[in-house]
Amino acid sequence: MALRDVVYVLYERRLLRQLQGRSVPRHVGVILDGNRRWARASGMDDVADGHRRGADKIEDLLRWCTEIGVEMVTLWLLSTDNLARQPSELDPLLRIIEAVVEDLAAPHRRWRIKAVGALDLLPPETAHVLKAASERTETRRGLSVNVAVGYGGRREIADAVRSLLHEHADRGTPIEELAEVLDVDHIADHLYTAGQPDPDLVIRTSGEQRLSGFLLWQSAHSEFYFCDAFWPDFRRVDFLRALRSYSARHRRYGG
Repeated sequence: MALRDVVYVLYERRLLRQLQGRSVPRHVGVILDGNRRWARASGMDDVADGHRRGADKIEDLLRWCTEIGVEMVTLWLLSTDNLARQPSELDPLLRIIEAVVEDLAAPHRRWRIKAVGALDLLPPETAHVLKAASERTETRRGLSVNVAVGYGGRREIADAVRSLLHEHADRGTPIEELAEVLDVDHIADHLYTAGQPDPDLVIRTSGEQRLSGFLLWQSAHSEFYFCDAFWPDFRRVDFLRALRSYSARHRRYGG
């Protein structure tokens, strides 16, 4: 084993020791950013190669989460803004996402998959793959995995309000009566993630330090960790560092 590998293993063990007895986030959200930049930095002509390499990293992340005791992961795979890309870039990306989701939902997996996003904005074949994966895995008891595809935080909130209004319109509730009783819980009950715990920790790779609309409503009290590594280069030590940072913080709600 090379010296560099020995140092890596020793550092990983040190991080694991530091996490012993500390709190672990129940729900981790991950913005898998930097696939295209990784491809360009690696001298690749086709940015889809970066997305493919990033797709290969997802299984590692889910395994790390399972080992450490995380119960739920939300993966942002495609934003609503991404849907405006040229077909020459969007179509290969959609095929990669479809393949990833089908693999995550394969019979030998234990993960429970839930599609999170505006599926009506997606091509029918992509939406079908996402819905089928959700239905096929809904009774599994392993790690819960939200795959956010065609997802945008503002769109989610707008969809939640729209769903809420339709629900009460069907009941015949006067708008004035609804306005009197409307609170945050009513809207939360209509989000894509309704019934799920909010993320305790949100990780973003590639060095960007912004949410870009990821889980806007749900992340009000989340802790954030920004990692410089592009997503395809994200390592187990990067994940453990994020958990160490989370465990060292005193979570204060309300400011």
